[in-house]
Amino acid sequence: MVKTIYVVDDNETNLAAAEEALQEHYRVLTMISAQKMFALLDKVKPDLILLDIEMPDTDGFEALRRLKTKERYANIPIIFLTSMTDAELEVRGFQLGAMDFIPKHTSAPVLLNRIKTHLQVDEIIVERTAQIQRLKNAIVFSFADIVEQRDMNTGGHIERTSQYIEILVNALIARGVYDDDLLNTNLDSLISSSRLHDVGKVAIPDGILNKPGKLNDDEYEIMKTHAAKGVEIIAQIASRADDDVFLHNAKLFAGYHHERWDGKGYPYGLKGTEIPLQGRIMAIVDVYDALVSERPYKPPFSEERAIALIMQGGGSQFDPIISDVFYEVREQFMEVTQRCKELAAQAQ
Repeated sequence: MVKTIYVVDDNETNLAAAEEALQEHYRVLTMISAQKMFALLDKVKPDLILLDIEMPDTDGFEALRRLKTKERYANIPIIFLTSMTDAELEVRGFQLGAMDFIPKHTSAPVLLNRIKTHLQVDEIIVERTAQIQRLKNAIVFSFADIVEQRDMNTGGHIERTSQYIEILVNALIARGVYDDDLLNTNLDSLISSSRLHDVGKVAIPDGILNKPGKLNDDEYEIMKTHAAKGVEIIAQIASRADDDVFLHNAKLFAGYHHERWDGKGYPYGLKGTEIPLQGRIMAIVDVYDALVSERPYKPPFSEERAIALIMQGGGSQFDPIISDVFYEVREQFMEVTQRCKELAAQAQ
């Protein structure tokens, strides 16, 4: 697959020279400013960026700093094209995360060789990162399965909710809803972390967790502690790990999915956008799955009735913006529900 390279320079002669040197080997997109680069990034993600330092409005250092603050772009290799030979500038660039500095008038063969080397290194890093992600997913799936096996009343809940989360998050992004939070997020990591939203149930006694009937008031108060317990468990894991983003998302899913838009939820009684976005998304997904699933205290509701109840709760129990988007993709939710029911029937 042909790699895509951005060349960002305010000098059109330099852009033309770089394009001529690279175009036989790479897909080259040239831009006259950092602003034009940022405008294109959401549409075409490059494999490497050649970035000029001295540019008006947004210079190369500021552009690099902005790229590194956005998770979606932070791992793109950045090479500075520069006419300067200042050691202090190079130190600053490396501290910000640049991979290399290349003089602007470097010959085409040398430029090609340097780019090839960095792309090969990046491929190795990407593959090792993917291996780590696969291992992490396996651990998360196993941990989530252990939690679910303890709770005999909610079979398949974690798998279904993760599929619902994927549908809803992608729909929010497609519609530009809360995209300041979502566009800079690794979606695979976000969706995977949602599998730990009920991890706090490992701290709930079996007699309550698997009671064959409706909980009394005291039992319900104990059950409600699973949200705060989930935060505690994930915080303990985070204290021994470096993956702050994944565990941070998992903690927000676990701790806030029973909060309500009107402030009447638990465990913290937060209101409106005080509730983290992860909690507001999971609140709808979690309730929808509970409604369409059989429980000891109720038969499964029809998908239509569940959807109607979710919409009635928009603005009181649920974020009204997210509930509106949920309604727009309700048929995708129904497809997942039906597919999971068919698979469960085949397994019996």
